[in-house]
Amino acid sequence: MNSRIDKTLAALADPHRRHAVELLGQRPRRAGELADALGLPAPAMSRHLRLLKQSGLVEETHPEFDARVRIYALKDGAMAELKRWLASTEAMWAAQLSSFKAHVEKKRK
Repeated sequence: MNSRIDKTLAALADPHRRHAVELLGQRPRRAGELADALGLPAPAMSRHLRLLKQSGLVEETHPEFDARVRIYALKDGAMAELKRWLASTEAMWAAQLSSFKAHVEKKRK
């Protein structure tokens, strides 16, 4: 496995970060809005968002009207590599299970 997939999986290992990703999948949100939705204090939400940004899943923008406001959104294609890895792993297991099934059925005859 490569380090990008490792970072993605590590970021998604925490239930608060997974929930944040789900919320950001609906639409971009402010950090405070995410903290309120997750029931987290601002410093904890900041740590989660920093890790999500470092993993490459989330990006941060500032509206032109107020540089203090941070809007978080899912990064386009951020999970593409993970999806490819999961698809190849699923295909490998499907092939292994099919072979095992054929072997068991052959032994029964």
